[in-house]
Amino acid sequence: MRTVSPGELNRATLARQLLLAREPLAIPDAVHRIVALQAQHPASPYLALWNRVAGFRPAALDEAFADRTVVKATLMRITLHAVHADDHRAFRGAMQQTLYGSRLGARFAEAGLTPADAHAILPDLLEFTREQRAAAEIEAWLEERLGAEKKAGAWWGLRAYAPLLHAPTGTPWSFGTRPSFVAAPPGPSPAGRVPDPEALRTLILRYLSAFGPATVADIAQFGLIQRAPVREALRSLDDGRLERLATPDGTALYDLPDAPRPSADTPAPPRLLPMWDSVLLAYADRSRTIPPEYRKLVTRINGDVLPTLLVDGRVAGVWRPAEGGVEASAFHPLPPDVWEALAAEARSLTALLTDRGDPGVYARHTHWWTKLPPAAEVRLLGSDGHG
Repeated sequence: MRTVSPGELNRATLARQLLLAREPLAIPDAVHRIVALQAQHPASPYLALWNRVAGFRPAALDEAFADRTVVKATLMRITLHAVHADDHRAFRGAMQQTLYGSRLGARFAEAGLTPADAHAILPDLLEFTREQRAAAEIEAWLEERLGAEKKAGAWWGLRAYAPLLHAPTGTPWSFGTRPSFVAAPPGPSPAGRVPDPEALRTLILRYLSAFGPATVADIAQFGLIQRAPVREALRSLDDGRLERLATPDGTALYDLPDAPRPSADTPAPPRLLPMWDSVLLAYADRSRTIPPEYRKLVTRINGDVLPTLLVDGRVAGVWRPAEGGVEASAFHPLPPDVWEALAAEARSLTALLTDRGDPGVYARHTHWWTKLPPAAEVRLLGSDGHG
């Protein structure tokens, strides 16, 4: 069985995530390649694609959201993701057990509701949301049917459990602070307390295409899915669709045959990753891209994952918008050529943010910088590229 080194695992991820070189792809094709973009903050999918797509045009992602070739919904890890529309149904089916347990459980019961109540109202809710509806409209609709005392609890559960998409509401990043929703394309409504087996197999194959090689724990972490059904799905895929590999310590890895696995010394250009970039969250073992000594620095106590400097394929610091450009804080000293490359990235990013009318993106999260230890180096990378 072939052994894959930590360096090779890192480069495999970067290659599949378009982080070894930007590629000239249409936005739906890029999202399909990447599989899933974290979308808790509306700007993050845009910045993720800017890091990966040559000649990225934000308007192209606006268009993809508007025509629903790329959709935003609560999916893996019960968080908002942007995915290709063709992937949404399978990803939602694979998440059935997790969404059922998290959204139709104790808090739902506190509102005097049961899973049977959710499934009884689901067809009518989906019919109501065939047309785009603001959250307040849906809450009013639920109040008419369930009463004021149950409205809040019902909407808390159903807005993530029901197959609803977030609908674009406007600039600068397609989605604002007051969400609107629309039903996913017609099809069978989710039911039961287990993941759909075929959907889970699809999710695993899609995950490996974008993030492999990976362990059972990695796959389970990506979706926040229990390991037992993941193992069962992997056994059912052991028919030539998967290749088995191993880490140097003997841990089993799974991958797609002939998937790209560049050598560990493949050059990796510096990047300015957005908050919650998927390469930082898609694994149980996050040391693939985050040195263990830096993990608590970039992942804050409430789960926020800060915008990061990616240097030689691994987190080397954090960044935030600043007057005139980008403030980059490195956790260890960086050589001059890396700073020059980061400055070029910062100029491009600053232009994108300015054009979008949001040069202070992530501003409400900058309080975390006061809680970080002193950086080894801090530079302001502005329009002139100097620190």
